[in-house]
Amino acid sequence: MHPEIPSTTVQDLPNPLPDGLAVLDVREPGEWDHGHIDGALHLPLMELVARRDEVPRDQRLLVVCKIGGRSMQAVDWLHQQGYDAVNLEGGMVDWADAGRPMVSENGEAPRVV
Repeated sequence: MHPEIPSTTVQDLPNPLPDGLAVLDVREPGEWDHGHIDGALHLPLMELVARRDEVPRDQRLLVVCKIGGRSMQAVDWLHQQGYDAVNLEGGMVDWADAGRPMVSENGEAPRVV
């Protein structure tokens, strides 16, 4: 990995998120179903390379996972491919702890698992 992965924190992000910033969630389907950022694109990390054509090139990407490890790997790879991507340090755990809005796919109250 590169020594300097572009990163940000929930506290440094505008609320609501600005137009022109796409959210890419690289968690597994079960994690996604329990709670995610509304409007995010879901591409599990292990599918990212095969599905890279689904990742928007014309927007800055905020890449998220549970705590920031998988998203850091994704940002490293995306940068190598020429994408403008930034890692969310603390991931969805910090997002939820900050009271930021989430939605779920399972009919339950959104939460991070």
